[in-house]
Amino acid sequence: MLFHIRMDVNLPSTMPPEQSAQLKADEKAMFQGLQASGKWRHIWRIAGHYANISVFDVASVEELHATLSALPLFPYMTIAIAPLCRHPSSLHEDDR
Repeated sequence: MLFHIRMDVNLPSTMPPEQSAQLKADEKAMFQGLQASGKWRHIWRIAGHYANISVFDVASVEELHATLSALPLFPYMTIAIAPLCRHPSSLHEDDR
């Protein structure tokens, strides 16, 4: 199942810089593992925001929830999710 996800990150201004740096490093490592596995298919930064638009490819809504809630930055995110399905006019069979 494909999902369009917007993630906005809002770290507290009182968070120590070393904690923020560690969270970001942990998030990047987890992201890269999910991307390598094909579960986090695409990511784009939203210009001017600490936010991204991503496409996830997971087996179920439950897997998506488990994946997102395991992200190190999850407690500091506002997330909007839209399920996707193949458009009948698409020229691409796999929509990649």
